[in-house]
Amino acid sequence: MQVSDFDYDLPPALIAQHPAARRDESRLLVLHRESGAVEHRRFRHVVEYLGSGDLLVLNDTRVIPARLVGRRPTGGRLEVLLIAPEGEVWRAMLKGSARVKLGECLAFEGGALTATFYGRLPDGQVHLAFPMSHDELLATLERVGRAPLPPYIRRPPEGDAEREADLARYQTVYARRPGAVAAPTAGLHFTPEVFAALEARGVRRATLTLHVGLGTFKPVTAERIEDHAMHAEWFELPAEAAEAVAEARAAGRRVVAVGTTATRVLETAARQGPWGARSGWTDLFITPGFEFRAVDALITNFHLPRSTLLMLVAAFAGRERVLATYEGAKRLGYRFYSYGDAMLIL
Repeated sequence: MQVSDFDYDLPPALIAQHPAARRDESRLLVLHRESGAVEHRRFRHVVEYLGSGDLLVLNDTRVIPARLVGRRPTGGRLEVLLIAPEGEVWRAMLKGSARVKLGECLAFEGGALTATFYGRLPDGQVHLAFPMSHDELLATLERVGRAPLPPYIRRPPEGDAEREADLARYQTVYARRPGAVAAPTAGLHFTPEVFAALEARGVRRATLTLHVGLGTFKPVTAERIEDHAMHAEWFELPAEAAEAVAEARAAGRRVVAVGTTATRVLETAARQGPWGARSGWTDLFITPGFEFRAVDALITNFHLPRSTLLMLVAAFAGRERVLATYEGAKRLGYRFYSYGDAMLIL
């Protein structure tokens, strides 16, 4: 298939710049795959579509405040997005790095954090060395770092008055394991009240981990989807979650994946031999024609055109149906992308 088969136009006004005032007040579009029927609700109503014995599977990764703004010794402005530790250094994207010299000391967030420029990488990214341990850096980022919002969410480069709000809202309420540089956005709509209502209905819950990296959002530049290479991301499917999935499927109950990241972990595990706990790296690229072996229903957001996320949703519900549903959502003013509204696909 061609990447252009997954294109659509979106008015900029529909790209959500802020989350809903309350997480579970986001709109919820319910798409029934068999009939094609569509319902329009609020996210708190997701409870009505799940029943006793259904299993909700969530990604408990925690987003690192990985965005920093800083200066060179010359005064030149820099912006960094930390991606992942690699030995004693961190891989990062550094905006404004063209003239930075090897060994140069960079100061971020008014001098609250410094790093040494350690070198450029072939893919255009860089290595930065921080004068502290991994755990000390994570603790410092919690104090001074900014939420690694995607570029379509606009914030002032300096003096960001919304920093605290973004740190709280660009994070699920159940985030536990630090390591992501982007949020598993389908989970942003859940609240303790929604979880309590689901528990009262007998809906079970399991958690797994996939540390969301840049690969999830990497633009597809190839003309054919078969030519796109997915970036690998680390995951863990714990024994408790694997057992819960096996029990739900044996009982004929639905496995409901919260987000494309949870979906990729479950479907990766379903292809790695006998079902059970496992961890490792996945570069699973789900496109139309894919056979889903573990997931029966999906909660997700509205995704960018030509993205691997949109291709996964199209594989689950049908390309033409998904694109037609997106057109209907646009007409009704649904909010798109990370801070936008949600879909439940049954």
